[in-house]
Amino acid sequence: MTENEFAMSVKTHAKSLISHAFKFTKDLDDANDLVQDTLVKATRFAYRCDYQTNTKVWLFVIMRNTFINNYHKNVKHRSRVVREDEVPVSQMTYGATANAAETSFAMEDIRKALNNLPQIYSLPFIRYFEGYKYQEIADELNLPLGTVKTYIHHARLGLKKMLKQYKTR
Repeated sequence: MTENEFAMSVKTHAKSLISHAFKFTKDLDDANDLVQDTLVKATRFAYRCDYQTNTKVWLFVIMRNTFINNYHKNVKHRSRVVREDEVPVSQMTYGATANAAETSFAMEDIRKALNNLPQIYSLPFIRYFEGYKYQEIADELNLPLGTVKTYIHHARLGLKKMLKQYKTR
């Protein structure tokens, strides 16, 4: 197929390419971009198209593959951007301004709530809150692992109960 024949064949299918691209993208500008990408690829590989090739089907296959490839590329890019935009907790403290009065009030309330809990529950909970693992807490307090988990669970329940009472005031 000569270049002129190929160009005429592509021109006859242009409207159907745009409408088909719009079904993929649901946006006219994106559809036009997809058609343009399709035509660039078709022109680049026009030598593969001969008289037996159904040009319309060939163009639609190129368009579908281009859309799928772009979609996968965008999904990978978005997931990469999300991971790169996440700020580690260690860096958050540098950019945040602290309100010492508010922090001290909150800590005082937390201390009061923990003091109202039996010490058998509050100590494992505090250790867990500080970042210790269950097994480390069990080793430190010479308690079975299941008991430590139970104590922490009871401490949470007690704190939730106190929080509900605080909210109803």
